[in-house]
Amino acid sequence: MPRSLARCVAVEPGRFATEYWGRTPLLSRAGELPNPVGFTDLLSPADADDLLSRRGLRTPFLRIAKDGELLSAARYTGSGGAGAEISDQVLDERVLGLYAGGATLVLQGLHRNWPPLIDFARELGAAIGQPLQINAYLTPAGNQGFATHYDTHDVFVLQVDGCKHWRIHEPVLPDPLERQPWGGLADEVSAVADGPAALDVVLAPGDALYLPRGWLHSAQAQEQRSLHLTVGIRSLTRYSLVETLLGLAAEDQRLRTSLPFGTDVADTGQIEPELARTITALRDWLLDVDPVTVADRLRERSWRAFRPAPIRPLAQAAAIADLDTGSRLALRNGLRWRLVPAGSGDRITLLLFDRTVTFPGQCEPALRALLTADVIRVGDLPGLDDDADRIVLARRLLREAVAVPA
Repeated sequence: MPRSLARCVAVEPGRFATEYWGRTPLLSRAGELPNPVGFTDLLSPADADDLLSRRGLRTPFLRIAKDGELLSAARYTGSGGAGAEISDQVLDERVLGLYAGGATLVLQGLHRNWPPLIDFARELGAAIGQPLQINAYLTPAGNQGFATHYDTHDVFVLQVDGCKHWRIHEPVLPDPLERQPWGGLADEVSAVADGPAALDVVLAPGDALYLPRGWLHSAQAQEQRSLHLTVGIRSLTRYSLVETLLGLAAEDQRLRTSLPFGTDVADTGQIEPELARTITALRDWLLDVDPVTVADRLRERSWRAFRPAPIRPLAQAAAIADLDTGSRLALRNGLRWRLVPAGSGDRITLLLFDRTVTFPGQCEPALRALLTADVIRVGDLPGLDDDADRIVLARRLLREAVAVPA
């Protein structure tokens, strides 16, 4: 099992996938997980203090909630002072006042700005094949930041510091989509929350909890402050396929045809025959959909949600300048790619998460070698006539942030 996933669930991956993923919560106690230091290596209370006071944090990387309501950012942000002409920098003294008064602090997007969590998110995302986001919740002793609610994405809850009492209830809307937040079902949520919990548990440091999207939950800090991480899993759904198909359906002229002149859309008698014609056209079109085209559209959508490992621009530029045949290169960690072989135009295409890069067709063996090897010397890149060509290609791959110095 990948270590990142093993830190979150106390069952083997196959069992997690078949018995828990998208189905039911899973509680994993610290003693069942390979975490000798719990989760403090990912983010400790001291780290959170550092982020709140010395890192120039801005909105939306911090939210603050109290009594189930989000507070206006104007209550804890302001001018960055001389040399930082911005108006939304987090002000630590205001954060202190709100936190001391019982508010919960939510550090958002930590998978983008805190190095241990950048690496953890990339490794865990690769292990489960889904893009991730990571937030941290800091709650004062005895307080609760949010009322009972559900998320529209699956989560791993990783308890870092203190203890938190969680009450979990079954969904009022199974498998909600992102456009189906709990606020639209507030009465139903409240009614279920008043009943018996499906899981009533206190998380202690080092414990982990998996919650599928839609499961109702609320959490309250105990006698001490609480710090936990929430790893949000932004999974694609079958409805994502439907959305992709609808986008592609615009290519069919029958489905672009205007309704008859003067159609009253409120008149069932006028709409019914048009609806029947549309359903027939859509059904006929669906029978001929090319799965390759659908996969290409989904790739564009999915890959943009993943970020590969960070690169160091200055070090990368220096590597380009110093490159020779003895230089060793590796594929950028976490980079998603697809190589389209050279066709009649004798150009080979490398599809990346944010762009398309083309190369001469004769570069194909060298590209495949780099993309599939752990490490490769520039002088060992195959299929090119001389070392000058190998260096030109290697510099291009470094400049495009496809390769990194090994």
